[in-house]
Amino acid sequence: MGNNNNNKGKDCHRKGNGDREKEKNPEEKREKEKQKDERIENVGQVTLDENKEHHKIHLISIIGEIEGHDNLGSSSKTTKYEHILPQLAAIEDSEDIDGVLILLNTMGGDVEAGLAIAEMIASISKPTVSLVLGGSHSIGVPIAVSTDYSYIVPTGTMVIHPVRLSGMVIGVQQTFDYFKQIQNRITGFVCSHCKIAKPRLEELMMETGMLTKDVGTVLVGREAVEEGIICEVGGIRDAIAMLHDMVGRKKTDTK
Repeated sequence: MGNNNNNKGKDCHRKGNGDREKEKNPEEKREKEKQKDERIENVGQVTLDENKEHHKIHLISIIGEIEGHDNLGSSSKTTKYEHILPQLAAIEDSEDIDGVLILLNTMGGDVEAGLAIAEMIASISKPTVSLVLGGSHSIGVPIAVSTDYSYIVPTGTMVIHPVRLSGMVIGVQQTFDYFKQIQNRITGFVCSHCKIAKPRLEELMMETGMLTKDVGTVLVGREAVEEGIICEVGGIRDAIAMLHDMVGRKKTDTK
């Protein structure tokens, strides 16, 4: 009889621990939400893991101006490549992350930093999808096409223009050769990751009749799809659905 009473006591003790664990869950949930909010606020990134497919999707936002080696003003919205590159490496190394969603609303920015980000995204083994929202201009174009599949919202825009440098420029042939080299790197990357042909891309870059104070072309929504730069017109629902489908197919293939 004594042993039975002791066993009952142990059962009650275990039940009490379970109750205490349940009591902790709301606090843990609040702490998790707090950390998620802070991460979004600090670096514009979050892991989407509350879906019915139980896939872990890492979201990265490319917003404002893509910052290179020089810091921009504190009043400017920027994407810092020193934040993005290590995170992409961590995603590639992680067994927990199943796919990557890139949201773009950028005016462009530093060519070297933008190409570095685009090359990193293109070389990730996890499924990747990009979604152009307000715009993905200039060096944002290579980033938009660097993913496995790309979307643009109907009102989203992409500005295609030739390479420009600010500050003092030495007016010699070597400078123009350098400009050409940079432009070939950009067009080469873009054309190798989407359906547009290089002559057509360069034609859009050199268009003189559209921008009042510049050379280039503005593509809106479906126009970017028709030119072969973006895969499809769609929104966040389409982008996430495509990513889940790609992750599911990859998991099936690896079994």
